Amino acid sequence: MHKKASQLLISLLCLVFLVSGCSLPGLPDTKTNAIRIASDSTTETQILANIIAQLIKHETKSDATILNNLGTGTMPHKALQRDNADVIAASYSGTDLTGILAQPAVKNPARATKIVNTQLAKRFGEIRFPSYGFSDTYAFMVTQATAKKYGLKKISDLAKVAPKMKAGVDTSWMNRPGDGYQDFTKFYRFKFKRVYPMQIGLVYDAVSVGKMASVLGYSTDGRIRSYNLKVLQDDQHFFPPYNASPVATRKILRQHPELKPLLHRLDGKINVKTMQKLNYQVDNNNIEPELVAKRFLQQHNYFRE
Repeated sequence: MHKKASQLLISLLCLVFLVSGCSLPGLPDTKTNAIRIASDSTTETQILANIIAQLIKHETKSDATILNNLGTGTMPHKALQRDNADVIAASYSGTDLTGILAQPAVKNPARATKIVNTQLAKRFGEIRFPSYGFSDTYAFMVTQATAKKYGLKKISDLAKVAPKMKAGVDTSWMNRPGDGYQDFTKFYRFKFKRVYPMQIGLVYDAVSVGKMASVLGYSTDGRIRSYNLKVLQDDQHFFPPYNASPVATRKILRQHPELKPLLHRLDGKINVKTMQKLNYQVDNNNIEPELVAKRFLQQHNYFRE
């Protein structure tokens, strides 16, 4: 709990300085020669930030530093726009589309990616690289016992039992336009008996001990494996794509031409199962993201051709 509180405080401080236009406190001076990689407060982005940083340090003569715990959602992009960072470790297409670009949600992955890539480059001078190979989207899940009891394999199967179920969901999802709870109920044509907005880290505990019959989590979360949960297929394709990609400024790519081919080494190299396993090593086994990243890169010989 102390770690969560500290991360929240750091995120709030970052927001104050980003909005004011000042450099973030405690971060490297903007004149540093190190490539600055922005990571939000999630395990996933911290692992990916370390993968990028270690690739840079191991494969080039450049240095790299990680700016951790920059909140979530739009914060890493604001860091780029304020020249407090050069690279975003993981930018998600659905969040970029509705949050950064303030455009309606698009369900078609190829179309969403095209819009995001074009508009980020045009409006902010940000170059979005191809996806790592996974989409970290919202996912409804239940215990294996509940899935077996009610024959649950996909979200549509919940229609017959949801009116009797309590569901725990990410607080930010409840009122999201386009892909939040209200639109979900209209799209799938069923409602839960009661929905409890919760901090995302608590939903997995809640379903595992039976306080909630179903919860909404993230598809790549390592705790899915920790608790052996059943992820229900989004068979009607309600949730927009949240394909994960690194993003870099045009400025840093000009200053460090070696960075572009290096980031391209990661194109399509991390699928959903792999990301789940990497997250699991941190969240379940308490291994530091830096070590998880190092082992992953060594295992793949730093993705050299």
